[in-house]
Amino acid sequence: QVQLVESGGGLVQPGGSLRLSCTASGSFHSVHDMGWYRQAPGKQRELVASITSSGSTNYADFVKGRFTISRDNAKNTMYLQMNSLKPEDTAVYYCNAHLVRWDTGPVGSWGQGTQVTVSS
Repeated sequence: QVQLVESGGGLVQPGGSLRLSCTASGSFHSVHDMGWYRQAPGKQRELVASITSSGSTNYADFVKGRFTISRDNAKNTMYLQMNSLKPEDTAVYYCNAHLVRWDTGPVGSWGQGTQVTVSS
């Protein structure tokens, strides 16, 4: 079984910062691409940023220059540093990872989500 656990969400004022973390645990051989997605009420889930196992990154245009994705492969953990937050960044943020399980091989997995609210 594989589990992704996010943390770091919360309430922040416009212009503030938050740092999200996502840790993979369980029985797997390796973790490949990882990414952060978000879903606001009434909207579809959208990609925020992604990172490969070698550290190559990709960002949605609406977060470029404000958010930074990173990972620590030794800890099977991914981070999202969010700066200059705007009210429109309010959403549930989900962690996604592509892993190789010992029993079933490649699998995609989602975390349970963490709420980020940007409001004064």
